[in-house]
Amino acid sequence: MVQLDNNLLMTVNSAIASHRAGKLAEAESLYKSVLAAKPDQFEALHFLGLIEAQRGNLAEADRLIAKSLAVNSQRAEAYTNHARILINLERAEDALASCDKALALQPYFADAMIHRGNALQMLWRLEEAVAAFDLALTMQPNNIFALTNRGHALSRLNRPDRALASFDKVIALQPDFVDAQYGRGRALFQLERYEDAAVTFRKVHGLTPTPEHRIALMQSKSHVCDWSDFSDDLAFLSAELKNEASNLDPGFLIAMTSQARDHLICAQRFARRFYPAAADPLCRGPRQQRDRIRLGYVCSEFRQHAVSHLIAGLFEHHDKARFETFAISTGVNDQSAMRKRIEAAFDVFIEGQLKSDRELAELLNRSEIDILVNLSGYYGVERAGIFALRPCPVQVNYLGYPGTMGAEYIDYIIADETIIPADQQSAYSEKVVYLPECYQVNDSHRRASLRALSRVEAGLPPSGLVFCCFNKNNKILPDTFDSWARILQRVEGSVLWLLEGSAAAVRNLRQEAESRGIAAERLVFAPWVPAEDHLARYRLADLFLDTLPYNAHTTASDALWAGVPVLTCLGSTFAGRVGASLLQAIGLPELITHSTEEYESLAVRLAADPNALATFKSRLAQNRDTHPLFDTSRFCRHIERAYITMWQRSQRGEPATSFAIDPDPAAGTLSASPAQRG
Repeated sequence: MVQLDNNLLMTVNSAIASHRAGKLAEAESLYKSVLAAKPDQFEALHFLGLIEAQRGNLAEADRLIAKSLAVNSQRAEAYTNHARILINLERAEDALASCDKALALQPYFADAMIHRGNALQMLWRLEEAVAAFDLALTMQPNNIFALTNRGHALSRLNRPDRALASFDKVIALQPDFVDAQYGRGRALFQLERYEDAAVTFRKVHGLTPTPEHRIALMQSKSHVCDWSDFSDDLAFLSAELKNEASNLDPGFLIAMTSQARDHLICAQRFARRFYPAAADPLCRGPRQQRDRIRLGYVCSEFRQHAVSHLIAGLFEHHDKARFETFAISTGVNDQSAMRKRIEAAFDVFIEGQLKSDRELAELLNRSEIDILVNLSGYYGVERAGIFALRPCPVQVNYLGYPGTMGAEYIDYIIADETIIPADQQSAYSEKVVYLPECYQVNDSHRRASLRALSRVEAGLPPSGLVFCCFNKNNKILPDTFDSWARILQRVEGSVLWLLEGSAAAVRNLRQEAESRGIAAERLVFAPWVPAEDHLARYRLADLFLDTLPYNAHTTASDALWAGVPVLTCLGSTFAGRVGASLLQAIGLPELITHSTEEYESLAVRLAADPNALATFKSRLAQNRDTHPLFDTSRFCRHIERAYITMWQRSQRGEPATSFAIDPDPAAGTLSASPAQRG
């Protein structure tokens, strides 16, 4: 028996040597020969499990290592390896338990503490994850995995400055460590240091040229209007759309291309890859009927942000006799007046930033929310995973994300007939709810500063027509800028007033202007100012020029509220049709054009005809208080009727279907009418 054990030990040692040399087939054969003689031999089970993990056979790796731990429960390294496999299997709770067993055996085991941090990060227990990585770093101060994963957790906590410091320490130790370089780029992007982010992502793509890395580079370049290789980038996006395995970000695609069908394909792939529908949904039917419908809004931007500026008034106008309202905040609390206003508007306000998708979904299910509205979609802090768990019987995509989410668990998208024509419904995975007049809510209580800003104070020349566009820089693409340059060439003495964004964007746009024969000084850049001052300075502009394929949304509403006519060109996607929807609702449909030529021609014609421009401004001033665009109360009645219709269908056990809400008449009640799928 002793001789047999010695032989087995020699075989185990030979297997381990082959394993370390990368001879996996040889090692596997030797491990299996040991197990044939002794099925409960710990090392053979453990290391054979590691081979299966190396090959990507995670379920078998889990089985073998669990079996090895049943043989010997005193091996910290086996618990740690098991945790790593469980993390890859997305079994974070089990991984955490395995790490805790390893650390009970070996308290100063850095690898176990790092995997503990990884498991906590998967569970969205981000503060605890950072603490775990910090403990690992007390054991091994230069451990690049602890530093890198700490950086990722800090980024998710919206502490990009601290994340950047963590990534930079890794790069000082190992400059070509791709995960840290990528994390550094994301932290710089969060800090809105887009040019620095582009430099980093260019380096990352050079180290490991992947579609994900190239897209990150393209996103950073778009924010500083760096259009180098723009044609190649568009060709790359087109190729990615044909690639079934692509992880292309649908939010980025919306800003770059103008085909609704492409957006659907991209969103469906993204949802399947990152936010698949739960096999065991939390909610399986309608709620028990109560006096009030429980209505929840999930958003990462309950702060000073464009979405909140639009929707805050709706929260305040909800009929509390019919609706009990819940806010689920998944972003940071900026302590602003806007945040306090939103908190005060809800019956229940849930701080969800540090809760996992499952924790929030289970909380919402226990709270028996009837209708759950996603106000962020694939923008901001993406929390589509909450919806994938199906915590509520009715789930809705609205406002913050201008396109389909491509997810089977989102029942409805709220739109209007301009935003989604009937013949385009098939490009949306959701059923379409048509609001009358305009899909976009607006806050009738927004205020502009009373301070009168002079042209000189705003950096504008003392005379000449002022075109403006205060969209974010990433919405400005070469085709739109070409149109603007041609307009400026035809309107002598005019200037184009843009949002400053960054020094890099200013530099690049001025260079682009000069390359098109436009003097750099004819582009004027507006720095960031508080919202009330920003609305006030609109008074100095004459005409707002919209962008394609991604229109102005909140910025167009701002312009119209401030009395500046908006000139738009009707696009072919949700994001490219918002300008037209707003103009219809404010009673200025003549400012909707249908081609680049018509857009440029009308801009020039209005610039040459002060009386015509003055007439539009006069109509706008009158219509602001008489047309539906800025009537928050009227809008609230429309969307509440839509919610009631959704809820009634759910209570009857009927599937979601497209329908339309009739406009609120002078007397009587709203009615819902079916809308056939296109």
